[in-house]
Amino acid sequence: MKLKMMYSFLNSDINLIEKKLEETIQTESRLLKQASMHTLQAGGKRIRPVFVLLAGKFGHYDIHVMKNVAVALELIHMASLVHDDVIDDADLRRGQPTVKSKWDNKIAMYTGDFVFALALELMTNIKNPTAHKILANTIVEVTVGEIQQIKDKYRFNQNLRDYLRRIKRKTALLIAVSCQLGAIAAGVEESVHKKLYRFGYYVGMSFQITDDILDFTGTEKELGKPAGSDLLQGNITAPALYAMENAAIRKEIQMVHAEMDSTEITKIISLIKQSGAIEKSIALSDRYLDKALAVLEELPANKTQKTLRDIAKFIGRRKF
Repeated sequence: MKLKMMYSFLNSDINLIEKKLEETIQTESRLLKQASMHTLQAGGKRIRPVFVLLAGKFGHYDIHVMKNVAVALELIHMASLVHDDVIDDADLRRGQPTVKSKWDNKIAMYTGDFVFALALELMTNIKNPTAHKILANTIVEVTVGEIQQIKDKYRFNQNLRDYLRRIKRKTALLIAVSCQLGAIAAGVEESVHKKLYRFGYYVGMSFQITDDILDFTGTEKELGKPAGSDLLQGNITAPALYAMENAAIRKEIQMVHAEMDSTEITKIISLIKQSGAIEKSIALSDRYLDKALAVLEELPANKTQKTLRDIAKFIGRRKF
């Protein structure tokens, strides 16, 4: 079953969110509007808005309230991607030119800032101090994570704990908070929104580890970028860390640099695949996925719980 089919009962609400996203990025600045629209039209799974809406189903669901949170979280995600592409000097995302490659770094940074500010403005519609405190803390952590990711580039002596802390800030926190803020906006009790946060965190960790595996096992057509791009950019992920337990492979990986020839990176990808690192990474992802599913069992058994389970399994066990 395709991902979108799992939450097809939300289609009318998802359409409202898409419309709200387009409305929100309207501005008198033609350039900002073009760059923001370019980012929006690049697509994406809209996983964060979906989690916001599903979490809201555990409380008093009102789409006119929920859409503010859903759009805000998606805008924050979009802004972080625009900034990431500047940091990574990436020309393509999902097979399409990035804002920084279509315009330049300055336009990309201001576009990211603009989209980010729009998200904060939207969240003012949620009259709950707890929600704002959670979001503020999350933004602080995500920013710290961005800085750490820069420091960790080509740092081959990092360990698995460094990696897990980094992907928590890079991916898992925003998914966790999507679940939690969706629940808070729907007025659920604290014990429930905290469980939904934990569910989102575990799913987010599994999601990112799976993404990092696919960077080595996927094709350029599937990824929208050449296989091994993360490693070539100096991002040391779980498969590389596990592979470096082998001293000979560690020496090869430590030779990686941004200008490396494609045949050389292809050779290193093959070594990583042959080392058993992919299987270890899949097992790591599965451990987080199992934790997410265990948390779900503590929530009311209903259609929403089943949908969250199906989505978690899908994004945690995508094609390797």
